[in-house]
Formats: sequence, C-alpha cells, structure tokens
Amino acid sequence: MPPQPLIRHSRPTFYRSDISLGLMFLLVALIPGQSPAAEPAAPVFYEDNVKAILEAKCTRCHNSEKKQAGLDLSSPRSMLKGSESGRILQAGDADASLLFQMIDADEMPPEEKDRLTPTERESLRSWIQAGTHFRKAVKTAPAVTQHDIIPLLHLRCVACHGGRRQEAGLDLRTKQSILKGGKSGPAVVPGDPESSLLIRRIKSAEMPPRRKLVSVSVKPMEANELERLSQWIELGLPEVSESELQEPETLVTEQDRQFWSFQPPAQVQPPQVQHQDRVRNPIDAFILSKLESQGLTFAPTADKRTLMRRLSIDLTGLPPTPQEIDSFLNNHDPKAYEQLVERLLASPRYGERWARHWLDVVGYADSEGAQNEDKLRPHMYRYRDYVIRSLNQDKPYSRFLLEQIAGDELVDYRSGNITPEVYDCLVATGFLRTAPDRTFANITNFVPDRLEVISDEIQILGSAVMGLTIKCARCHSHKFDPIPQSDYYRLTAVFKAAYDEHDWLKSQGPRTLPYVSQQEHKKHQEHERQLSIQQGQLKQRLDQLKPTAPDYQQKSAEIKKQIDALKTQHWPAPRIRALWSRESPSPSYIYKRGNYLTPGRPVPPGVPAVLTSSDETLDFDQKAKNGKPVGRRLVFARWLTQPDHPLTARVMVNRIWLHHFGRGIVNTPGNFGRAGERPTHPELLDWLAREFVRQNWSIKSLHRLMVTSSTYRQSSEISDDAARLDPSGSLLSRMPLNRMEAEVLRDSLLYICGQLDETPFGPADSVESRADGLVTSQRGDKGWRRSIYVLQRRTKIPTLLENFDFPQMGPNCLQRGESLVAPQALHLLNNLMIHQLAEHFASRIRKESGDQPADQINQIYLRALGRPPSSEETEIGLMTLQQLEEKWKSESKDEKKPSDSSQKALTSYCHAIFNLAEFQYID
Repeated sequence: MPPQPLIRHSRPTFYRSDISLGLMFLLVALIPGQSPAAEPAAPVFYEDNVKAILEAKCTRCHNSEKKQAGLDLSSPRSMLKGSESGRILQAGDADASLLFQMIDADEMPPEEKDRLTPTERESLRSWIQAGTHFRKAVKTAPAVTQHDIIPLLHLRCVACHGGRRQEAGLDLRTKQSILKGGKSGPAVVPGDPESSLLIRRIKSAEMPPRRKLVSVSVKPMEANELERLSQWIELGLPEVSESELQEPETLVTEQDRQFWSFQPPAQVQPPQVQHQDRVRNPIDAFILSKLESQGLTFAPTADKRTLMRRLSIDLTGLPPTPQEIDSFLNNHDPKAYEQLVERLLASPRYGERWARHWLDVVGYADSEGAQNEDKLRPHMYRYRDYVIRSLNQDKPYSRFLLEQIAGDELVDYRSGNITPEVYDCLVATGFLRTAPDRTFANITNFVPDRLEVISDEIQILGSAVMGLTIKCARCHSHKFDPIPQSDYYRLTAVFKAAYDEHDWLKSQGPRTLPYVSQQEHKKHQEHERQLSIQQGQLKQRLDQLKPTAPDYQQKSAEIKKQIDALKTQHWPAPRIRALWSRESPSPSYIYKRGNYLTPGRPVPPGVPAVLTSSDETLDFDQKAKNGKPVGRRLVFARWLTQPDHPLTARVMVNRIWLHHFGRGIVNTPGNFGRAGERPTHPELLDWLAREFVRQNWSIKSLHRLMVTSSTYRQSSEISDDAARLDPSGSLLSRMPLNRMEAEVLRDSLLYICGQLDETPFGPADSVESRADGLVTSQRGDKGWRRSIYVLQRRTKIPTLLENFDFPQMGPNCLQRGESLVAPQALHLLNNLMIHQLAEHFASRIRKESGDQPADQINQIYLRALGRPPSSEETEIGLMTLQQLEEKWKSESKDEKKPSDSSQKALTSYCHAIFNLAEFQYID
C-alpha cells in the first residue's frame, strides 16, 4: 500500500552546525523553575539521527525518483516542499504534524517490519518539536497564509457573509473584502487580533448567531480554528500566490501513461482466419482468430426460432408473439434477419429496454436514499424519459454525454424560449443528480453531507463514463492507478460552479428549475383548476347539508371522502431536477486525508493527468465566439468526447458488448485500471471503439454490428472441446445461456398474459407494501405498466424485482449479480400477483384457442416459449390438464359448472409454465 499524502509546511531544518542552540538548551536547563522535560536532554540533529531513521524506514518509497504521494523525504530541502497535499510539518508541534501523526498511528510505513521503534519515534518527535529553531534551508512560506484561512471562513462564515448573502454588508471570501469590512467597518485590524471586530464577535459567540446555525447548516468555529485566524491577523494577513504552491506534475510518469487503457485506441485490421465462411463482419474475424489459436471454432448457428426470441428479448425486453414468429419463419429473403434487426431497433420498446441498462450505471432512483425517510424525488422521471427518447432517436453518444454533463452550459435557457432541445439539455443534467442525497433538510445539509453527494457523483461519472475508480483518490493517492489525490480535487473543481459545498442548494425544491414547455404549464394549470372546481362544488354541497337531516352523517362522510380523494390527485408544479452553474465558485483545496477540516494546497480545475500528455494542460478559461466564458463542465465534456479519448468509446462499447454477450470484453466494466481485468480481445475492443466514433457515435450501429455477427448467432450448445478449452465461455465458442433480468421477467409475464399497459413516459406508478410484507406495483385500468415506469424507491423495491437481483443503487450498479436462491422459486410459486397473471393467461389462451386442450397447449408454448410443443410435451400436457380438471371437479362444491374446473386446470397449467427454466432463460 503506497503511503498516504502528507502536508506541505516550509520550515528551516536543524543542523549540527547550530552550536549556539546547544548552549541555549544548556542555559534553559540551568534557569531555576524551568524544566526541560518536554524536550530531550540534548538536541536531536538531522544529520546525526533523523536522516538515518528516514533512510532506513521511509525513503524507499519517498525519494527524489519514486516520490510516492508527491513526497520526497531524502533531504531537508525536499521535506520542506511537502507532499501533493501541502505541508507535512507543523514546526514546534509534532502532534499536529501529519508526518508524525501517520508514523505514530502505525499507518506509515505500511509494512509492520518497517515501523519505527519507540526510540526512533521519540527522536523524530523531538526534532519536529524543536522546529522553531530550524535554520532556514530555503525561503519558506509564513506559518499561516490566506490558504489556511479562506477555506475556514468559507466553512464557518460565508453562508451569511459571501456571494449570495452579505448580512451587514460583509463579505468574508477574500482578503480584500475582509479589509473592506461591512456596515461596522473593517472586519480585522492587521497585526492586532484582539482589536479585530471579527475576532471579538466570534469570541463573544455573537457570530455565527446560534439561533441561525441550523437554518444555514453551519457549525461554530472551533478553538483551534479561532487561534489560527488570530495568528493570521497577528502576522498581518500574509498571502502566498497559488503559483508558489503548485508543484510540477511528478506523480504521473510516462511509464504510467503507457498502460493499455490510458492510450488512445489503436488502429487495427481484422485478422485472417481459416474458417472464413463463418465471418459475417469484422467482429467474427477477431473472435474466430482467437478461437482457432486454441483449436476451436464457432458453435453451429442457432435455429430461426431461437434467434428471434433471443433478439426480441435482447433489443426490446419482450418475447415475440406467435404472429411475429410465423412472419419471420415464412420470410425467405436472404436479408430477413437483418430486416428483423431493423424492425426491433425502430420499436419504441427498444429505448425502454436499453434505457434500463444506462439507468443502472448512472444510479437512477426515484428517491433520495441516504436516510430512513428515503424522500421521494417527484421530478426525477423526466431524466428517465429523456434517456428513453434519446436512445430511440439514436442520439450520438457524444451528444448524449455533452447534454448530461453540461446541458445547462450548452443552451440559453434563461431567455424563456424553452424549445424541445433546451428542455432536453436541462433534463439531461439529471445524470448529475442521481446519487443518494440527504441534503434536503437543514440538519442533514452540513458540509460533510454535501461532500458525500459530490463524492458519489464523481464515482458515478468515473465508473459509468470513464471506467475509472476515481473516488479512491478522495482521501489518498490511488493505491493501484496513477491517479493522485490532487486529480480528484481538480475534477471536483470542474463541477464547483454547480456543486459547491460552501454554496449549496438543497436537494429538493431549491435545486429544481421551472423551465418546462408552455404547453405543460397550461396543462398543469388546467388540471389544478378542474380539481379546484370539483372540490369547491363538493364543499358547497357539504355546506348545504343540514345537522338535522337523518342521513347527515352518512352523506357528509361520503362527501368528505370524495374531497380527500381529489386532494390526492393534485400534480406537483412542473419542475426539472437539474444541475446548473451558479457562477463564482469557491476556491478548491485538496482535503488532506479527505477531511474537510484540514484543507491543503489550492488546486485549479483539471482532468486526470494520466489521460493527458506531460506537456498538455486543458484550458478551463476558454471564451466562446461571443466573448462569454465557456463553462468548466462543457470544456470537460468536450475533452471527454474527443474522438481519440482513451476511455470514453472503449467503456461504452464494452458495456453494450456485455449486455449482448453476457460478459464484457473487459469483464470489470467500471474499472479499466490496473486492478481491473485485462481485455480478452484487446484488438477487437480498439477496433469497435474506433468504429463507434467513425459511425458518429451511433449506439444503434453498434447493435447492428454485434447482433448480425456470426458470433451472436451461435447456438448455446457446448462441444466437448469447448467445455475443455473454453469452460467459462470467455472466448465465445458459443452463445451464453442468460437468465431473464428482473424487469424482463416481470414484463414478459405481463405481456404474454395480455396485462401489459404500454403507456409510455410520465410520473412513475406507485408501489405499495402489503400486509404480508411484500411490495407490489399497483394495477391501472389497462393493466400494469413496464417495470421501467414503476416507482424505483431505494427502500421499497417491488418484491418480484428485488428477488431477481434488481439493484438498490448505492450509488450505482455497473454489473448486476445473478443469484439462484429459494425466494425466487417461492415467489413464482406462491405470489398472489403471479396467480392472478396465470388466470389472465388462461383466459387469453381460451379466448384465442377455444376449448380444445391440444390447441390450448400449442398456444401456451408459442406465447411463452416461442415454439410449438413436441408430441411428448403435448401428450404430457393433455394428461396433466385432465388430471387437474378431475382434481378441481372433485373439490368443487358445484359440479354443475364444469367450465370452472377446466378454467382452474388451465390456470394451474399456465402457472407451471411460468416456473419452467426454459421460460426464464434466454437461449
């Protein structure tokens, strides 16, 4: 484990040549009443003692060449420069020095055998403790500068004395505004903290006002913070420029940049193969080449029925109907399969199916999570609908990302002209609002709570779009990848104008926008007007009733019930859950060890250094043609979507591949770093990434390539050679047998039973907890809607979906697990809704096929499994139906209605079909 980043603090070092210091210690020891107990009997010199300790225990990792965490402990001069986080020594105070803290806590050195002995620790401690006597080795910064104080004032004071609010006319964001002061005059007197109004108000507990603390989610200044502020004033408010604190980028080397995923995708040509007849497109050449190198080849092509069911469920999430199957089987056009692909990609169901995959990786949920209340997000559904629409339109992935990362900076939404493009760009930024967020309440809206939201959003962005575990660098430089801690805070600075922990908007009302179309505003107003009219009429009827009427109680109760029912039909005012830039972000600092109470050096906005060349710096101060500044997020999004970006296209290509073939080319889809798995077919991944960009980032074009390949059209049969040489299936010697995901299972059940309401878009359907402890979605007039439109509350997931591995989003899901547990079988066997669906399925079969059992069995197989039954299956089915009917007849109290018994028998048979592995698995 590499060492933690340490603090930078410039101090002179203690050299043996300081003979006068030895005399001083002697004099101090001889002065009556003065005890030298806090210091060693003799001074500890760097060259005699400390140097040997550091060389033996520390400089293996922290030397001028390796410099882990940006720290070089090989000389006094390099120690004074500190680490990537800033100072490592607090002169005269060993306990406050991060260098000594980490050593004393046995965090460093990481290996137990290298830990310092008690004697060595005491020597190091004594050397730091005598720090006020160090001879200067280099010009050093003052003990306290504005970079120690400005973050402190932002944390404790700027909520009321900053850019948004300047109570008493006071702005405490800069040295200049502090000297200017407010209505009461200058806030400080340089050199005289006791006469400074700011210090006096804080000491008297007047500021911040205790009664206002919770309302602005601020805590009072701590004693050590007040002392630091006083020291800064006493020193005359010293400043040091940011350029003096910036260090050359030494933590990321050219060797680091050579790792495969940090290099742009290479231009490769499909290889030549022996079985050229099996190559339908370049994908097959790459896959077949590796198979042939292992003595393998493709499995036989699957039959047309299997291919149609596979393709239909894959692209739309629903099985084909018997009519669709017949049409495909009777289409003898050589391009019949390609025509089927085009029809399915053009279906509106395609967007509903593939939006779910994207919503997983971005952590979509209809509730805030993060605490027991799990407050609902009434406007979040707009983002879900945006994703569905974008995929159905085949919006280029580059544009898709631009809108989600910087949609508000792409368009002029404040003009009031809310076109469909403007609306989409605002809704798209919901991508940056998916993480669990408890900051809707004052008591859970303090800086640490806000930083958790930012951290989760960085994790979502990094894993979903860049395939990197960037969040790991929040507290220390990444342990595996060349991502220093400074990179994490540079990236958060990119989002600072919208996500500023010192200038925060609560997660619910304040952080929403009203910019929906005029049509929607009018629709909402008319709906509310009609409800008000109906409520008024009912109240008037209630007022007209007399206490004296014999049925007053009954009638008044009925009217009140109707009034209450109307109250539940109110729509929330149409707003957008968005993220937008608010200008004037606070300065960004590295938080040492992730602690917001210990800010290190300031950092500008930036991107991971390993993804840029050593001499390249991304300019975040760009100007548009009209002279206006280009938003930081827009600069970042454009960098992310440049054609030769090492990760963006690769990560998306890999994710689509994963959902078509059951596993990714890189089987850690959110981690393309050193700790992730290496690609099984690196050349194919690069070819696909470049092809993706060449075809204008078209996601549907990727689908066409993949599903029309021979690789995709293989059967799932496993030959003896494949079982021996490709047991995991990673070489794709056959198509994997995949189980239906939770939503596909639920939606397919509804669809084949004729109970799927395909009404698209709009607010989510509510869910309810039943007395038996199960959670279920509510049925509407036309049935149940698709699972993607069901309320996705983190703490109340429908039981059917939860049992079949629906993710809880903490904060996102990059690859779903697949469990095989008893509750799955028990749910399909015993659940009331499943029994109801079996009844609906039986009724539909009877309506379509009549009363002949053989015809009924044939139709059941076609609808549920996509194929007719074999003669043996028909025979077993007939026998089963007969036995079930006889059973129900014997148990029936009224044997004059044999149709009831036959209906129950057919229902039981349909229920059994739901439980077949063949229904739940996609061949």
